Amino acid sequence: MRSTTPYRRPPNSARPKQAAARWLFLRYSPWKSAVVFAVVAAGVIAATIWSRRHSAAQAAAPEPATVVEVIRPPFERTLPNAFRPAGDAPSGMVWIPGGEFSMGSNDPTKCLCGGHDGMPDARPIHRVYVDGFWMDQNDVTNEQFAKFVAATGYVTIAEKAPTREEFPTAPIENLVAGSTVFTPTPGPVPLDNYLRWWSYVHGADWRHPQGPDSDIKGRDNYPVVQVAYPDAVAYAKWAGKRLPTEAEWEFAARGGLSGRVYAWGDDLTPGGKHMANTYQGTFPVKDTGEDGFAGIAPVAQFPANGYGLYDMSGNVWQWCSDWYRPDYFKQLAAAGGVARNPQGPDSSFDPGDPSEQKHVHKGGSFLCTDQYCTRYMVGTRGKGETNTAANHLGFRCVKPAPAN
Repeated sequence: MRSTTPYRRPPNSARPKQAAARWLFLRYSPWKSAVVFAVVAAGVIAATIWSRRHSAAQAAAPEPATVVEVIRPPFERTLPNAFRPAGDAPSGMVWIPGGEFSMGSNDPTKCLCGGHDGMPDARPIHRVYVDGFWMDQNDVTNEQFAKFVAATGYVTIAEKAPTREEFPTAPIENLVAGSTVFTPTPGPVPLDNYLRWWSYVHGADWRHPQGPDSDIKGRDNYPVVQVAYPDAVAYAKWAGKRLPTEAEWEFAARGGLSGRVYAWGDDLTPGGKHMANTYQGTFPVKDTGEDGFAGIAPVAQFPANGYGLYDMSGNVWQWCSDWYRPDYFKQLAAAGGVARNPQGPDSSFDPGDPSEQKHVHKGGSFLCTDQYCTRYMVGTRGKGETNTAANHLGFRCVKPAPAN
């Protein structure tokens, strides 16, 4: 069901503690938005701002147990399961062995390129066990999502106009289908008001990621974006899959390593080589594309991790099935022992935005930069309101292993 709150919001993933309020875009005329924002967000803004060479044969990813590394407390070694199901991998998926690992992140502000946000919701680091599963090697692409829509006639949330019943106080001119879009600013701006670079754009949806004048022609192998949580769930169900839990996603992203800052190690650009599509240049003015891409990139343009997964850092955020709570890791740690196959909290709560229902985002996006948001670090967390889509938000799916 749709949220009864009058807004679609750019996910928190691209800005400070909470997602950009859809009601600022829908409930108020544009000239009023900045005034309302100052009142609503004053207490929140004070928070700190934060290759294709893989083939089907690589589905048998290297066993993480063979990795030799130094484990840094409070992290402990990853203990992968030995079981692997018989038979071929499902098309486009790789086997993630599951097992026991240390989940979470140290305070990234102490790292080089760690940004300004301590991200306490990613602590304490705690032990978790997950069963093995199959995972999409890449984010779901425009081509794959188009096949789903063609087969089912599905209409995404961004393609549906908000109604007067949902938002009785919204100006009629704002009750138009659309979604949130990042737009570079003409020059440097203070990073304390995300409305400077995020806006609600009429006609923005998965076919038109940046608005009605954009399209996805020639972009079949780009990750689909402008997909809200229910849209991702609908696709996964149609495909005979589901969305990953946060624990499954993080186990997979680590690729068998333990306690590394990034999915590939501790150096953002080892040997000067970019390992993910992130933001270079002055945010939010211009992405200089030093990593090869200014803005979103096709899938699988950077090296795969230890399990053969592409783009587990940067490019687009990915939905997880867990509700978001900033204290969930504390709850798991307080329970003691090893959390087995955690499914997330029973309900959502964000103290900076208590009326909204949010799910976890993981992985960061092409907008991540140490000037503002470094949540491409592998143990960190993002969050987004369930019915919100954006042009830097996508997903991938998982599939449980058959019973032994």
